[in-house]
Amino acid sequence: MPTDIRIALPSKGALGDATLDFLEEAGLGVNKTNPRQYTATIPALPGVQVLFQRPADIPLSVARGDVDLGVTGYDRVAEAHPKTGAALLVLHEALGYGYCGLVLAVPVEWTDVSAMAALAEKARERGGLRVATKYHHLVSEFLARHGVGPFELVYADGALEITPLMGSADLIADISATGTTLRENGLKPLTDGTVLHAQACLIGNRPALQARGRVLDVARRLLEYIEAHLAARERVLLIANMRGESADRVAERVRNQTELGGLTGPTIARVYARDPDAGWFSVTVVVFRERLYEAIGQLRAIGGSGVVVTPLTYIFDEYPERCRALDAALGGN
Repeated sequence: MPTDIRIALPSKGALGDATLDFLEEAGLGVNKTNPRQYTATIPALPGVQVLFQRPADIPLSVARGDVDLGVTGYDRVAEAHPKTGAALLVLHEALGYGYCGLVLAVPVEWTDVSAMAALAEKARERGGLRVATKYHHLVSEFLARHGVGPFELVYADGALEITPLMGSADLIADISATGTTLRENGLKPLTDGTVLHAQACLIGNRPALQARGRVLDVARRLLEYIEAHLAARERVLLIANMRGESADRVAERVRNQTELGGLTGPTIARVYARDPDAGWFSVTVVVFRERLYEAIGQLRAIGGSGVVVTPLTYIFDEYPERCRALDAALGGN
């Protein structure tokens, strides 16, 4: 089948590895036969070619139409917005991994600066500040909004944390997930200096989605898989045996437990045991993974036994909200 649809994925680093893992878990595993190749396929999406690019390059590639779809960090999308405009459409802004924040960090020696108001005062006292960053658009807007000025943005690629020590910048604005690297390099984030919270997102080329039905079909399929997988990984399936006079009585006992509500309610089925008068029923319910222990405790409290816990891959429910948003953004296609 011809590869007439292209999707760009991050080529390396933590975001690249996490993206491959996420797609694999969602049943959209990437087939990359040679680790040095910059192309691959997704067997679950016939006709789709994968191209690996730097995360910073993906928004522009999508906006230009070099690729039809892409996965990158939302920070990269927001920074590129002045150049991408309406040609780039965010299809899913929260894929649930790659969490980070774009933060302003100053030397720990600046004991008088812990918030943006103090930074603005420091800029006035010094007659200006130099900020090392790769995010000129986002950082410029943020500093201006907080009255920090005058300032000069110093472009730096690579290890920004070293620039204050080298004397080429006074402070930095960079991506941080835990803050560990900042602390280890003598920097501290400002308490209200987070420019943007971000995570991995799915983006698309608006003209391609409007004009090419195959691209739209693939985008919808991706959203269906992703939404179903995100819903499923928060939950597990519980199956337990329980004695009872009838299926209705067992269902009533289960429904009265706060952790056992399930998606729409429990499924109760008769167990055909050797003793037909034993009155055994099988109870199936979906519960939140983080409340598993409490749910098992409530099952036991109402007579449940032999509890089996099964992870879920997908929960396909109604037409996903983000599919509806995509249709609306394209004028109801």
